Amino acid sequence: MTFRQLIKGSLFRFEDLKSAKDTPFWKSIVYLLGLSLLLAIPSVYQALQVMNQLKADSLEIAEKIPDFTIENGQIHTDQPEKGFIYQTNSIILTFDPAGKRSQQDVEKDLIGNYFSVGLLKDQAIVVLPDYGGVSSAMFGDNVLKFSYKQAPLKNMTGDNIRTGLEDLEMPVWTPLVMLLAGIYPSFINLFITLIFAGIAGMIVAKLRLRRVTFFECFKTIIFCATIPTILATIVLLFQPNFDSSILITLISLFIFFQVINHFPKIELPTN
Repeated sequence: MTFRQLIKGSLFRFEDLKSAKDTPFWKSIVYLLGLSLLLAIPSVYQALQVMNQLKADSLEIAEKIPDFTIENGQIHTDQPEKGFIYQTNSIILTFDPAGKRSQQDVEKDLIGNYFSVGLLKDQAIVVLPDYGGVSSAMFGDNVLKFSYKQAPLKNMTGDNIRTGLEDLEMPVWTPLVMLLAGIYPSFINLFITLIFAGIAGMIVAKLRLRRVTFFECFKTIIFCATIPTILATIVLLFQPNFDSSILITLISLFIFFQVINHFPKIELPTN
């Protein structure tokens, strides 16, 4: 059976998936990557929604930032400024030229899908919501730190930061980069989910006296996960906090149990 026929079988004819166990392992992993790409779409969509809100909120924040300059790697305001915390629909901004708040304080401000931004006395902090691992995959961490002693922040002023926020535009390639970055956490989560589903499937197959190995079960259940992955993707678009692993596991096993009946039987000795 061809690879294309297996894909069609995973959607319309589950009995055809009996041939999935004979598929080369690398092809199964490639297919798993495709499912991971699909599963990464909700996280990217959510991130893009926040980015659009971020653009609107940045204009609001631009009006709140007072005049300041950078001198010797520290913020200095034109007028005595006690600092403040300002919250919009997507950003929690800390402006603290007096040095009363720390990086840990800015990190603790992060809630939900908000960005926590801190213009502290000697450094700028940006804490990103992690969107299912997308931020960590792209940047290595969801906490970004910037020194005022290095470009471009060493020449930052209140006026040019307001101008920069007003001119903020998201590059056209951003969704593609976020999608590619989102594949990694999606792949790991889906891989682990299907490993456990494969173990459960193999146990049931052995109890039914079917001649099949773990890797054959695992390859088969990857294709069985097609429909549940599509369903999970749709649900996650509307419910970002939904636990898709349970849905994918249960439906994949339900489909797999139907495929088991087409596996060769173990011949028991008659004597």
